[in-house]
Amino acid sequence: MIFTYIFLGFLLLGLFTQFFLAQRQIRSASEHQNEVPKGFENAISLADHQKAARYTIAKLKLSWMETLTSQILLITLTMFGLLYTIHQELLHFFAAGVWQQIALLISLSLLSSLVDLPFSWYKQFRLEESFGFNRMTQQLFWLDFLKGSLLSLVIGIPLLWVVLTLMQGAGQYWWIFAWAFLVAFILIATWVAPVLIMPLFNKFKPLDEGDLKTSIQALLDRCGFVSKGLFVMDGSKRSAHGNAYFTGIGKNKRIVFFDTLIEKLSPSEIEAVLAHELGHFKKNHVRKRMLMTFLMSLIGLALLGWLSNQVWFYESLGVFPEIDGNNAGLALALFSLAIPVFTFFITPLGSLLSRKHEFEADAFAAEKTNPQHLISALIKLYQDNAATLTPDRLYSAFYDSHPPAPIRIAHLHELGAA
Repeated sequence: MIFTYIFLGFLLLGLFTQFFLAQRQIRSASEHQNEVPKGFENAISLADHQKAARYTIAKLKLSWMETLTSQILLITLTMFGLLYTIHQELLHFFAAGVWQQIALLISLSLLSSLVDLPFSWYKQFRLEESFGFNRMTQQLFWLDFLKGSLLSLVIGIPLLWVVLTLMQGAGQYWWIFAWAFLVAFILIATWVAPVLIMPLFNKFKPLDEGDLKTSIQALLDRCGFVSKGLFVMDGSKRSAHGNAYFTGIGKNKRIVFFDTLIEKLSPSEIEAVLAHELGHFKKNHVRKRMLMTFLMSLIGLALLGWLSNQVWFYESLGVFPEIDGNNAGLALALFSLAIPVFTFFITPLGSLLSRKHEFEADAFAAEKTNPQHLISALIKLYQDNAATLTPDRLYSAFYDSHPPAPIRIAHLHELGAA
């Protein structure tokens, strides 16, 4: 089958690309680890700079091993026929139909989770621990895993039932109905997540009254931003890393600060970080990204609708479709396995768009707050999160959703001077 060779060619090319870029990033971090980049000498110590290099290298090596393992699993499921074997075995327990297909997709998800689990555990309790970032207990790790698995089942089973039922019974253009359903589901889930899902994993408390809350509220008023409240999340129970984010949509938007961020940054720096996040909303970045997601999902479902009727698609990936045409679960499983092999190569486009949005959000923050406050906040976050200041140019262009630290800081200095 020609598609078999195309699939394997893209898979091997993707592996080579990932390895090549990872090696460039490792070399860049290693070669520059003994000298703090110009402009950061007074803010970041040599010891912290070297720690960031070691952390970057360790994460890349672990990520490469995880990628290699996942690709071996992919080949085993497709070329070596494991997916089809699971499908055949499940027919002994379920009648051919939607529930057997749901069982197949759940089995696939469970197998993938079990393969990923050792890497997640090692990253948390070996890698993060060795660099002083881990604050999670073993009990919390396994509790998170259990909660996440149960939540996936509670949400995933009804979702799969609707999509598979549409695939089998809604005719040639089932994918249009499935897309409309998924868009509605995503919007509803985004709306309810802050109050129903996120509290299952973290505690959220309103930001305490005081100067910080007053200055933040003043910033929100200046920007015309309405939210359901300012909250502090107990991120410190899992990690020493700090962050802040928006969640929800419409009038149900929340602003959430990690407690670690509150501890590390001054009120003016927190205000500057928030102004940057507000910039994403004022520039409609969130809406644009969501619309892009909806467009890509529509294209993906249309492609799935076509491929699900092509016998070569199944046979090229180690599966023999059912004669009665009851192949919705197999088609969805194969599509979810195969499509990342091809979409990997459009990663730089998404990264480029994201970096453009980051520059725009920085410019907005520079208008609403003192750019020096955002600069000092970013330097602290780079230092505390052990982010490398010397990324490889090609690696950064391919993967990074944020501009490299030197370029971003220089841009903010220009904004401040202007």
